[in-house]
Amino acid sequence: MTAPSGKVALVTGAGRGIGRAIAERLAADGALVAVNYVRDAQAAAEAVAAIAEAGGEAFALQADVGRVAEVEAMFAALDAELARRGREPRLDILVNNAGIGAFGSIAETDEAAFDRTLDTNLKGPFFVTRAALGRMRAGGRVVMVSSIAATRPTPGMAAYSAAKAALNALTAAVALEAGGRGITANAVAPGWTATDLNRDLRSDRTWTEAMAAKTTLGRLGAVSDIAAVVAFLAGPDAAWVTGQVIEASGGFGLGH
Repeated sequence: MTAPSGKVALVTGAGRGIGRAIAERLAADGALVAVNYVRDAQAAAEAVAAIAEAGGEAFALQADVGRVAEVEAMFAALDAELARRGREPRLDILVNNAGIGAFGSIAETDEAAFDRTLDTNLKGPFFVTRAALGRMRAGGRVVMVSSIAATRPTPGMAAYSAAKAALNALTAAVALEAGGRGITANAVAPGWTATDLNRDLRSDRTWTEAMAAKTTLGRLGAVSDIAAVVAFLAGPDAAWVTGQVIEASGGFGLGH
């Protein structure tokens, strides 16, 4: 068990994909999990129901993390739900998973697309973390979900890559500022992972086979692969790990 019973975790963008897998894993490890979502209330409800069916505890919180007012409202709702459950208004584990992909060359990326990408992938984690740190005690964990695109950008992902690179820098800054309080901050950088967001790409067998061939372990990642790394960083065994970006890519690009 990596997240002992009694811990409270918040996972942003947890209605589906990697975020849902992280929420389910942390709940299975004993944490009470707040499942954040933006628009798809049904997906969030299904995630909460799946956690409950497996014997865990979770509840949903709606907020667009790219909007500071909504972040503040989300934490007020978190405090209220914890009070309703007879718990203190605290947070032990924060996973900044919410993110959007922005595909297009620099020439094709207009201001609105750039702002949406940075708001969700960078501004959101910054202000969610800011609010979370005020509720964390010694032993708290902050985990950012970054991407291998932060250090190895590919054509057509300039804004996304820039946001994730900045997220890595933010991770180090949080580790520095929170370390004196016994709080760690790390990032997980997934490689190509099978999610709803890349279903169209994966429908192209040639593309999927090419990406698998570039991956040392010979396949695309599963959401459970990423959740397992996050669970490690969120747990007691990672108490001496902070300020790090852990690539979880199956060895993508090694030898290429």
